[in-house]
Amino acid sequence: MRISCRRSLDWAIFVPDRLQQHKENAESRQSGGANAYAEFAECAGKTEGRNRSGGIPTIPTTQPGFRGSEYGDLSVANGRIGSSGGKKTAEAIQKEVAQEIDQLLQVIFAALRKSGRLDLEAVEMATRSAMHQAGAAVLKELLQKSRNEVAREVACPCGQQARFHEMRPKQILTVLGRIYMQRAYYVCGHCHDGQSPLDCELDIVGTECSPGVRRMMALVGSDGPFEHGRRQIEELAGLDVTSKTIERHSEGIGEDIIRREEAEVQRAIQLDLPEVHVADIPMMYVEMDGTGVPVVASETEGRVGKIEGQSARTREAKLGCVFTQTATDDQGRPIRDEDSTTYTGAIETAELFGRRLYAEAHHRGWNRAKRKVVIGDGAIWIWNIADEHFPTAIQIVDLYHARQHLWELSGKLFSSDPQQRLRWVKQVQKKLDAGKIESLVKTLHAFPPSTDELAKLLTTEAEYFARNAERMRYPKFRADHLFIGSGVIEAGCKTVIGSRLKQSGMFWTVRGANSILALRCNRLSHKFEDYWESRRAA
Repeated sequence: MRISCRRSLDWAIFVPDRLQQHKENAESRQSGGANAYAEFAECAGKTEGRNRSGGIPTIPTTQPGFRGSEYGDLSVANGRIGSSGGKKTAEAIQKEVAQEIDQLLQVIFAALRKSGRLDLEAVEMATRSAMHQAGAAVLKELLQKSRNEVAREVACPCGQQARFHEMRPKQILTVLGRIYMQRAYYVCGHCHDGQSPLDCELDIVGTECSPGVRRMMALVGSDGPFEHGRRQIEELAGLDVTSKTIERHSEGIGEDIIRREEAEVQRAIQLDLPEVHVADIPMMYVEMDGTGVPVVASETEGRVGKIEGQSARTREAKLGCVFTQTATDDQGRPIRDEDSTTYTGAIETAELFGRRLYAEAHHRGWNRAKRKVVIGDGAIWIWNIADEHFPTAIQIVDLYHARQHLWELSGKLFSSDPQQRLRWVKQVQKKLDAGKIESLVKTLHAFPPSTDELAKLLTTEAEYFARNAERMRYPKFRADHLFIGSGVIEAGCKTVIGSRLKQSGMFWTVRGANSILALRCNRLSHKFEDYWESRRAA
């Protein structure tokens, strides 16, 4: 079936001669128009504050028939079964659209005649509502096309043939509103499983929400609280969904992203990753860090908290990022390439996270980078990952984190003498910034502790700096125009994790937190469009 929409589109853009004709018709029909403006205001009020959702393709002038799909080509050896009901033509669909527009124009011109002015907001909202209703009618008729010819048998996943059983109804919430349809249902005599092939083709198996609506829910669900997302969809798209529905679908899409990432990680473990064909990269960085995510009590059972005697209230989410650098500023300081940062993360062990981060770096072209750098805050798990998965990379401890160690130590050593504390910090920090770590370690060992606790603290800090000495050669790193701070991943922990998962009153399951984190990493890495297209193709 080929549908010509040019005539209805002409109506929709208000071609001048039709405008005049409708104005005259509306004036002749309305005797006084006493209720016209009220009807118009009511129509507008139902849609007040809503805005048209983006990303919805417009209907082309002509649309191909359903040849080659399950709609109109389900041919098998046993032939087809004709369904009941008349066949809607393109002209009938156009008529429904034209009726919606005709009714809208009648209300608009009656209101103009009565008030003498145009309320633009009310008109645009009423127009959008009418277009949604017209679009829903078109969509319903297109879906009902599937009833015209029904295959007697379709292939079953078990390898046998499933036979036609009956036509079953289904309602779908689409971006144009709720519609109802009938589709063929088949049952396999061998395995006794049932299926609706049309559900599979439309990507609505096990759900009453269309792909377009689920996409909306994933976007708002990843951005903020689910209840806030519900209000956004109601306000901007005019759709009535529950916050639980948004939670279920956004986490479901996040879980699908996780499954795909896990498959990529498994290929990385088996050294079966495809060769990445990208141009040579001058400089590539990998940074990683961790931050606590508040979780429900059952997720921390048996875990010791940071405060002695109290159980843990959070689980550590590990986050990694990969970005590139090709230029420096006029003072020789490195500049991160715009939009080059991608993220990956989860609440999981360091071992699993290391594999995840390696797969992401490989996907970005790690093997094509001329120089490779890993930056972290000094945590042992970070350098274990760097040694195992990025052995050829330059390792750098974040300078500002190292300075923080000195400031915290000085606060314990000179708790009652702020001036002495400041003088001592300046002395040792100068050695740190100069990369003279051996001298700094000697200073720490030589300091006379007043208590056993301070002696233990000095030993711990001295070991920290000695262990990371080669990662703290900051003058050399600066001369090579390298980043020496982990600001990118620090900001990522706040933006990717904190702003969504650590809001007031939030407590997550590990599964739910990982699903939303995967979805956020995917979106903030500018991968969501590619994911959605690959998902549709699959």
